[in-house]
Amino acid sequence: MADPLIEAFGAEETIAPVRFEVAGTRPEAAVRDLGGVYAGERWSAAPSNGRFDYRYTAIGDSEVTIRRSQMHGEIRGHMPGGGDYVVTWISAGTGELEMRGERWPMEQDVPVMFPADEEFSFVTADYDQRLVHFDREFVRRVAASRVDGGSALRFDPRRGAAETVHHRWQGALTALSRALRIGGPDSDAWQDAKVTAAEVFLDMFPPQTGGLPDVLEQPRNARLRAAVEYIHTHAAEPVTIVDLSEAAGLSVRSVQESFRRVFDVSPLTYLRQVRLDRVHEELLEAGPQAGAVGDVARRWGFAHLGRFSASYAERFGEYPKQTLRR
Repeated sequence: MADPLIEAFGAEETIAPVRFEVAGTRPEAAVRDLGGVYAGERWSAAPSNGRFDYRYTAIGDSEVTIRRSQMHGEIRGHMPGGGDYVVTWISAGTGELEMRGERWPMEQDVPVMFPADEEFSFVTADYDQRLVHFDREFVRRVAASRVDGGSALRFDPRRGAAETVHHRWQGALTALSRALRIGGPDSDAWQDAKVTAAEVFLDMFPPQTGGLPDVLEQPRNARLRAAVEYIHTHAAEPVTIVDLSEAAGLSVRSVQESFRRVFDVSPLTYLRQVRLDRVHEELLEAGPQAGAVGDVARRWGFAHLGRFSASYAERFGEYPKQTLRR
């Protein structure tokens, strides 16, 4: 019998099967094919020891896919934030990720998570790489079914995988592969395996839940909560009132009135407060680094540094550089 949690996740016809493969022997084709898969920017590829070839496969459905990327050669580029949550590891070759000027190597057979909400860069060479893609909404629903809730999930990209969960992750991967081999993406076994894999993912890379106000737990604020969750999830991206209206299923006017009623501020003021909080968190972690304030502020959508500094001081009682000096 299928898990009732699966049945609650929505009609099967909304979940599309995924199966594709790209392969070739030319660097420019790899940039086109692989960069296209990830909406990448400024990608480049080159042979290694005079040889170049690549192969990329994906199988699953629109909620979870198992993927493999292999290459003789080197490829590098930039990846945008957003999109799927991606767990990856290499079993051969080398790989390195970089975000905010910080680099960390990919160790063989050690899972890492791609930064979920910020742009990052990568370089890999002569590699055999495995990846599991999780649809964000699917993970949110799985998280919501757990005791710790699932609203506005935020992941620390610098946090490594919990080693105590590695054996469970291997078991989840085996179950996913077996379910695809025996029953395919329409089988109950695949649906069960997907949920288990997402649960292990959440244990391996524990998210922060965004610290949403308790007032959003009230049933009458359910639609407002959806708009607030959208803000917390997309705070580093351009966000409009129309985006919030679509996320909440409300008219633009109703969204504005709901924010005024519950928070006594406009939606865009609430967004600015969330962004200021994110800047504050980063500056507390960064330490006294010259030039860090402007970079962090721009990353969270503050183009005018003078106005940003004044708003920051009003919210936290100190200027950004004072926070850095702590």
